[in-house]
Amino acid sequence: MGLILDTSILIASERRGKSMEDILRLVRTVYGEIDIALSAISVVELTHGIYRAKTDGDRTRRQHFADGVFHDLIVHPVSVEIAQLAGRIEGEQAAAGNVIAIEDLLIGATALHLGFDVASLNLKHFQRIPGLKVCAL
Repeated sequence: MGLILDTSILIASERRGKSMEDILRLVRTVYGEIDIALSAISVVELTHGIYRAKTDGDRTRRQHFADGVFHDLIVHPVSVEIAQLAGRIEGEQAAAGNVIAIEDLLIGATALHLGFDVASLNLKHFQRIPGLKVCAL
């Protein structure tokens, strides 16, 4: 079993001044010794936040935090298999009138492909993905 951390967990932690070590300690306290990873989509979202920063201080702090995240966690790419899974889920859900944001869809598909759960602050976003186990920290 493993856990993909959604970007919402990382952003909230960074805003509270938490380090990657703090996040890992919390996850392991709650879930035990499990594999903890990211989707490449979270790299996009964290990098986006760095370049949206309004001050140099914010940009530097966000960059330092992101560097720690990328150093400490495995980042899973969006492979052909993950992209196909996301496309199938998105097509099926769109046909049923259920719209899923592409970022959440790709993070969720990464977790499903790996047999992992997703930890997020946006539970409702990920609960739209059939078969995905979503948990809060």
